[in-house]
Amino acid sequence: MPPPVPPAGREKAPSPRPPSSHREPGRYGDGRRVRIGLLGGSFNPAHTGHRHVAEMALHVLRLDEVWMLVSPGNPLKPSAGMASFEERLDSARRVADGRRVIAVDIEARLGLRETERTLSRLRRLFPRAEFVWIMGADNMVQLPRWRRWRKLARGTPIAVLPRPGYTRRALHGAAAGALRQHRRPCGMLMAEAARHPGAHAPWCLVPAREHPASATAIRALRANATTATSGPSEGSAPAALHAPAGAD
Repeated sequence: MPPPVPPAGREKAPSPRPPSSHREPGRYGDGRRVRIGLLGGSFNPAHTGHRHVAEMALHVLRLDEVWMLVSPGNPLKPSAGMASFEERLDSARRVADGRRVIAVDIEARLGLRETERTLSRLRRLFPRAEFVWIMGADNMVQLPRWRRWRKLARGTPIAVLPRPGYTRRALHGAAAGALRQHRRPCGMLMAEAARHPGAHAPWCLVPAREHPASATAIRALRANATTATSGPSEGSAPAALHAPAGAD
């Protein structure tokens, strides 16, 4: 039986984007044709703020997946107080939904620690995917400290999420100043990158509320609970009260 003909004056609705495979990525890559947001971090531990960032990016950027890239070791963070990779990956998997927000260990399996090298390798392993780097405003502030950060910004669209105490600093910082002419509205980010593959990649500030969750505060709260169990000194204040909304 032939398909029904649309009524006169009406155009046929465009086909929906092909569904994402939602598979955890393997170290040898695959041919998935999807838009993927890469949310890198130590996740020490992962928390609801990370889930908030992932869900906002999915919605605003019209992504198919967000990968929570659990770093095997951030060169800019001290090892003291850092949980094991397995513990951090496990906490990310508890926060992710395993369907559109996926915790992945691909950096560890590839033996990579630097973001720009990770992005270069992922583009080779997943040649049909469109990638965007997702980070908080706190990381935008320190982006000039990253190795090959200008190459990263040239080759990969960047979406910046507001963070308490950092958003204004990020927008007036060195990285934002250097990349000023490449800032675009978030609705144009992925389409512009796809239309001009050889041009400098764009970046945007995602219009989202600042989420107060902080891994620094969570670690402080846990440390305080441990201290309380072992009998803190009289008059000591909970450590979490003094923990800033940290960058992790």
